[in-house]
Parts: sequence; structure tokens; C-alpha cells
Amino acid sequence: MIALFISFGWIDALDILLVALLLFEIYNLVKGTSAINILIGMAVLYLVWLVVKMLNMRLLGAILSRFIDVGVIAVIIVFQQELRRFLLLIGKSDFLNRRNFTKNLLMLKLNESKTTSLQPILKACRNMSESKTGALIVIEQDTDLAFYVQTGELIQSNLTEALIESIFFKNNPLHDGAMIIKDNHILAVRCVLPSTDKSDFPSNLGMRHRAAVGITEKSDAVALVVSEQTGSVSLAHHGFINYNLTFEKLNSLLTEIISGHI
Repeated sequence: MIALFISFGWIDALDILLVALLLFEIYNLVKGTSAINILIGMAVLYLVWLVVKMLNMRLLGAILSRFIDVGVIAVIIVFQQELRRFLLLIGKSDFLNRRNFTKNLLMLKLNESKTTSLQPILKACRNMSESKTGALIVIEQDTDLAFYVQTGELIQSNLTEALIESIFFKNNPLHDGAMIIKDNHILAVRCVLPSTDKSDFPSNLGMRHRAAVGITEKSDAVALVVSEQTGSVSLAHHGFINYNLTFEKLNSLLTEIISGHI
């Protein structure tokens, strides 16, 4: 007697759920970028190959199979930026985060770790916003930004409100480019950052904003932008940007990110 029903257990349900979550995360990583079109093209190519294989079209099937065989290498090359963001997302989880894991394992006090003081940064951003002084500030977290630090002028100075404002003063030769901060120290200024290639990036935002999103696509850093045209303040993290923020909202978001809640 032929079985009318296919056995379906909780393992199968879990399998489907995990695949759905994986596809959802992949979509979130590539949406709004040119990579989404490439991903769709690869999916269509794979479906065509399946149809050709079912129809036993040997010549066309042999040609398409060559593309499928090198598919893994092609994915790594084409989606290297998205894969980097995916791995950063995994590495920043509470379970794998090395700072949180070490603290929980050794039961260390939270105040023993170095944290960046936010008040000098927030006060400087407020003052620069009022004077419409353009600025791009990057706060390093777990991801090492040494490569980008080397593109600028190394200063290794203590973090102060007055120093931030003086560096971004428009007549200062160091004002152009990004400032990179780590553990209450300004590591470098005039740093060159990668620019995002998102196709849906807001057209009213300039190159500072693109660079802010670009560096947060490649690292877990948080970037602050003060617009030279409007004086508005924006915050970028994990490849997304919040712009035209009030200082209360900026303070709240920045505190949550630095404390590890986002």
C-alpha cells in the first residue's frame, strides 16, 4: 500500500524555520544594495539549471553546471562585503562576544573595562551643530580599525570636547576626513573611510554620511555625522543611518550601542 502522507516531525519543522531565518537575514544584508539584483540573478540561474536538468538537455545542462560548480567561489567574491557584515553580526552576539563572554566567565566587574566617555563627544557635536561645523566621528568598538587609522594623521591624544571642536574647525588643515576614537583617545584624524554603495541611500545626505554608513558596513564601529549645510546630527551603525536626530535621541542611541545593548 502506497503511503498517502509524508512523515513530518519536529526536526523537519525546525529545519524549515532555520532556513527561513537564514534567508531572512540574507535578505536584510543585501536589500538596498546592488547585491540584491545579483542574488536574484543567481537564484534564477539555479532554477533554470534545475529545469534543464529535468528535461535532460545535456549540452545546455553541461554549460550551466559549470557555473553552478564555481558558485561558492563566486558568492564569496561577489558578496564579500555582505559576508563580512554577516560574520560581524554573529561575532557581536551576546553568546560569542568576547568581552561579554570573558566577563561572564570570570565574573569581572563591568566598570573594570575601558569604555569611551560619551559626554565630550556629545557636547562637541551639539556645539558644532549650532555653528554648522561639518564633522565625521568614528568610535571604534571590537573591530580593529588600524587600517583606516593609518590612512590619516596619527595624533594619539586624550579625548576632550575642545580638541574635537578645534580639529573640525573649517580653517584647521585637519578638519577634512574622519576622526577615529578608541577608549577615550583620539587615535587619528583626516582618515579615509569606505563609502557605501547602497542604491536607496537618501539623496539629501552627503559624502560624510555615505562614509559613515560605509565604515559601519565593514565593522561594528558607530559613526556620528554633523552636517555642514543644516547642522543636523546623524548616527550610523551596522550599515544603517539615523539622521536629523534630537540630542536626547542621539544620547540614548549612542549610550545603548556603546553599552552593548544594540
